[in-house]
Amino acid sequence: MSDPAASFIGPGAWRRGLRYGLLGMPLAFVALPLYVILPNHYAREFGAPLAALGAVLLAARLIDAVLDPWIGRWCDRLFARSIAAVLGTAAVAALVLAAGLWGLLFPPATVRQANAASLLGWAGGLMAVTYVAYSVVSVAHQAWGARLGGDEAQRSRVVAWREGLALLGVLIAAVLPATLGLGATVWAFAVLLALGWWAWSRSARPQTRATSTPLLATGASPLRQPAFRRLLAVFVINGTASAVPATLVLFFVQDRLQASPSMEPAFLATYFLCAALSMPLWVRLVAHLGLARTWLVGMGVSVAVFVSAALLGAGDAIAFLVVCALSGVALGTDLALPGALLAGLIGRLGERGQREGAYFGWWNFATKLNLALAAGLALPLLAWFGYTPGTRDPAALQTLTIAYCLLPCLLKLLAAGSLYAFVIRPEQKLAPPLHPLSTN
Repeated sequence: MSDPAASFIGPGAWRRGLRYGLLGMPLAFVALPLYVILPNHYAREFGAPLAALGAVLLAARLIDAVLDPWIGRWCDRLFARSIAAVLGTAAVAALVLAAGLWGLLFPPATVRQANAASLLGWAGGLMAVTYVAYSVVSVAHQAWGARLGGDEAQRSRVVAWREGLALLGVLIAAVLPATLGLGATVWAFAVLLALGWWAWSRSARPQTRATSTPLLATGASPLRQPAFRRLLAVFVINGTASAVPATLVLFFVQDRLQASPSMEPAFLATYFLCAALSMPLWVRLVAHLGLARTWLVGMGVSVAVFVSAALLGAGDAIAFLVVCALSGVALGTDLALPGALLAGLIGRLGERGQREGAYFGWWNFATKLNLALAAGLALPLLAWFGYTPGTRDPAALQTLTIAYCLLPCLLKLLAAGSLYAFVIRPEQKLAPPLHPLSTN
């Protein structure tokens, strides 16, 4: 029997891609209000003290990240039971997610009118529940895609549909709160989430394999697999390199470029739109170069773009739009290819149809670790070397440029070297036996 992922190529492939990938749109959509809008909303609308609010946010996010590997193992057990169990659990988690977002943005009057401790207690408890619900849906969705199998080109198309529609969700979420308000944003999210789940339930179904493998019984960690540890290391280094400029971009735009605030949405929209538009081109290149080498090309493009960004200064807003466009193109590889590489690795390790959730649980943990590492690395370095927001001191602005442009380049080069040493060279040595297994 051919792999279900084969249906993502050929006549009608766009319908099958849309059915699976549509859920990626609301999952990315909700990340913006949860991670970006919520802190500002509580500080400005409810007067929450920033230090205490930051501690609550950090605690809730740490709980979410630590639970991801456990959630992944639980999803594997659901897949082992039945596809209906996966979809049913995801439906319940989606309801909790939508209700949690509404409760976070619109806490009850009794909570709003109480003291700050009550407000932050409400926010912290509900955030933890909402984050976990989000992780359950996203890990199950990612594991489903990995279980579809396929060769490198087919796997990259599966992931590209999910991540491309996710970028569209980010763009929608960036526009709706300012234009229609938070209430309409939550309702739009709920509708998209329901549509995404409905489409997913009618998408290509992964092949199930009845098994009593001891891996399911013992819960052996994927971290015991050296090949997974190596790929995960590349993913963390590369992800940190991408998260550093994401953390610092507004500082760079406001202080180094001194651009108008009205330009900020254009920068972000250009970045995400070009990432989405570039994915079909990268997927086509995979058929010629393979997943790992195509990802290596994307890393090279990113380094070249950020080296050129280091030459920009005050008034170079239009040139920075070009930087945003080209760095968005490079981002397309970061979104479409690593997950497809992981799916192939799971197949080569003989764990396809059994352990995808466990692997993607750790993968999502690493994604959240990237964001934490970026903030923990870049912001203290800026403060240490004398940068403060709003400064016009040339030395401080040079420090900002180094952190925004050159630090990511160093990390990208380290990631590229690790990718070549840990993934590409081993593939070259084992090419004859591994090539036939790429469709497993």
